[in-house]
Amino acid sequence: MDLILDFLQTFAVQFQKPTLAFLLGGMLVAALGSKLDVPDAIYRFIVFMLLMRIGINGGMEIRQADLGAILLPAVIAVVVGCAIVLLGRYTLALLPRIKTEDGIATAGLFGAVSASTLAAAMVLMEEDGIVYEAWVPALYPFMDIPALVLAIVLANLHLQRKGGKTDERVRVWPIIADSLRGPALSALLLGLALGLVTRPDRVFEEFYDPLFRGLLSVLMLIMGMEAYARLAELRRVAHWFAVYAVAAPLVHGLLAFALGYVAHVTVGFSPGGVILLAVMAASSSDISGPPTLRAAIPTANPSSYIGASTSIGTPIAIAVGIPLYMALGDIVFGP
Repeated sequence: MDLILDFLQTFAVQFQKPTLAFLLGGMLVAALGSKLDVPDAIYRFIVFMLLMRIGINGGMEIRQADLGAILLPAVIAVVVGCAIVLLGRYTLALLPRIKTEDGIATAGLFGAVSASTLAAAMVLMEEDGIVYEAWVPALYPFMDIPALVLAIVLANLHLQRKGGKTDERVRVWPIIADSLRGPALSALLLGLALGLVTRPDRVFEEFYDPLFRGLLSVLMLIMGMEAYARLAELRRVAHWFAVYAVAAPLVHGLLAFALGYVAHVTVGFSPGGVILLAVMAASSSDISGPPTLRAAIPTANPSSYIGASTSIGTPIAIAVGIPLYMALGDIVFGP
């Protein structure tokens, strides 16, 4: 009983943190009908700045890290991203009244990674003094790209069989190249490269790092307003998408947490790294994923996969998933 009470107390404390408060505040403002609007250009700039900060910091740490310690977590990130897509392909995509390509696209978006959720988790963990290897956010593309590529390949194979074109090949490399050119991954990889091959310590400490928390609070406000606005889209598609969007962040995060624990036991992957890996798995792409899937699976309904992700998946991952995995980390690894 004490274990359950400790878990609930740890879980509840997270809702007092400003990161989650701004997310909920954005949803409340939108629900009250406010005309508050943040221009898309500012939103994209904020995301760019956050990912550059994450990338530069990760690059500086990778430069000094033991590459052997990174290998297993990177492999686990790839496995988790692909497993999430396959799980969605053989659950959501097979349910009644669900178009197969809609189900696969949704699974692809949930297999990919949300930059905003990742940034929010980093701040909440730092506030709680939870230490993790600074290179852990650099696992982002190891989970993100395989998930998007696999979803696009599976959707195209399905559409080819449906159209009787079984002899056509799905070209994988253009999909990978497209993902790498996406704004989110481009910013993250640029930051990683700068952190690896240059000495950006001073500009990082004086510019990127001090702005991180303030910019994240604005991003959370935008995400909250966007989440509420997308609810109308989600109402127009089958209710199974809403069920999936609630359950998926929790199931996917627990899967990654379990595999991360294996890495903890075998190569000393930190408890904080395990939690952050779980958060990445629980998140769903909010920047690079939607345009990639729109272009590569044009027959899929964006209201299904973007609505499920933005209106339910992201708030669940941030407001429920992050506190859940942090509380679970306390139980498994100790305070």
